[in-house]
Amino acid sequence: MADFPSSSSGAPKLIKAIAIGVAALIGLSALNPITVISAGERGVKATFGKTDDMVYGPGIHFKVPMAQTMHLMDVRIQKGEGEGDAASRDLQSVHTRIAINYHLDPVRVVDVFRNIGPSTEMAADRIIIPAAQEAVKAITAKFTAEELITRRTEVRDAISALLREKMQRHGLLLDEFAIVNFAFSRSFAEAIEAKVKAEQEKLKAERDLQRIEVEAKQKVASARAEADALALQRQQITTDLLALRRIENERDAIRKWDGKLPSVTGGSVPFINVDTKR
Repeated sequence: MADFPSSSSGAPKLIKAIAIGVAALIGLSALNPITVISAGERGVKATFGKTDDMVYGPGIHFKVPMAQTMHLMDVRIQKGEGEGDAASRDLQSVHTRIAINYHLDPVRVVDVFRNIGPSTEMAADRIIIPAAQEAVKAITAKFTAEELITRRTEVRDAISALLREKMQRHGLLLDEFAIVNFAFSRSFAEAIEAKVKAEQEKLKAERDLQRIEVEAKQKVASARAEADALALQRQQITTDLLALRRIENERDAIRKWDGKLPSVTGGSVPFINVDTKR
């Protein structure tokens, strides 16, 4: 009976060839003397673990294989969110949620790499989140709970300024800061809602009172105008009536006149006889 070659005898050779290929690729990548830094990144070169002071910008850079390593640092804008509890000046519990945009200072990536780590996530965990919580608590304690709502812009700017100062010490730049929400206890929220409602009703009552006053003044002005018009009309009627009466009297006198002129006239003029027969 003929013997057939076993397929299992070639398997070790295949595995060995794959391992040699992978090792060769790893060796080639380790011996690669070229590093490409893309836009939005900066490079930090380390020689046997010791970092250079120079910051490497986008482009092609050379390194000594096995001796030097180029660490890439992302300097693009990153987004972060956080929340925490604090107390207002009037000892009201406040739950604050914030959102920020930040990036690594491109000229200080070496300091960030040395002091924080090679990624922005490390910077957020070690520096930004604790600094944001501290800034929120410090500023919140300067305002009452009601002022946190009515003076929200001022509160946001104060927290942003303090947080920006803390981040700059570590080579981090704050681009945008926003207060997403202030949350208070249920009882306090209901008290604020009731106060706001009362103020709205007060404003509505004041507006209604002003409207009534304006309408009353308009009615008074209208009544005065009507009275003036009526008085003028009466005056005109009286004048016209007197003129009519005068005309009527003159008309009656003409009707009653017999056509004869008076024979004498009195006064300083001597009496003169008037002969109507001529």
